[in-house]
Amino acid sequence: MTRKLIFPVLFISIVLGSMAFVIPAHTDKGPERQMHKRHLRGDSTENHYYIIISKKDYELKVYDEEGWYATYPVVFGSRDPADKLMEGDKRTPTGHFKIILKKIHPKWGPELLLDYPNDDSFRKFSDRKAKGIIPAKAKIGNGIAIHATRPDEEWTVDNFYNWTDGCISAKYSEMKELYEYIPVGTPVTITEDGVK
Repeated sequence: MTRKLIFPVLFISIVLGSMAFVIPAHTDKGPERQMHKRHLRGDSTENHYYIIISKKDYELKVYDEEGWYATYPVVFGSRDPADKLMEGDKRTPTGHFKIILKKIHPKWGPELLLDYPNDDSFRKFSDRKAKGIIPAKAKIGNGIAIHATRPDEEWTVDNFYNWTDGCISAKYSEMKELYEYIPVGTPVTITEDGVK
């Protein structure tokens, strides 16, 4: 019988040349993490989707009326899974959002812009300012999106290398597919632990 060891907080550092990568030790997902999906039945334009992103699991999961549809490996801006506090902290916000715009970014291609900051984001931001958790002059930030890596930088996702300023980044090749079938208005939930 094989026993599986789980280390929920520890991280393993790997140094390649001048680049350092941090891989969460609690995951059994190694390099070459791939998208997984079931076969979609019927006309995909008639399907209604919602997305759940887990910062702990480094995964973006797509659901439709039949349940789970696809899982894409992703990375973020910070290893800290806590909620975004303010502009410049590189954290990815947690909460309920929706896709408000699809566009092609000049550097990393397909991008799904989220409605961050929304009313709930502003409420949390104001509460934290009032409690002194963040500086009085802090700004909330904006421009949070689900977007691709650059075409030749898919390795960042394989190696859990968090490189964004708070956005969610999928592999370039996989983000092209996600971009094609996910419509504007799709609900997106971002969690620390993958639970809705």
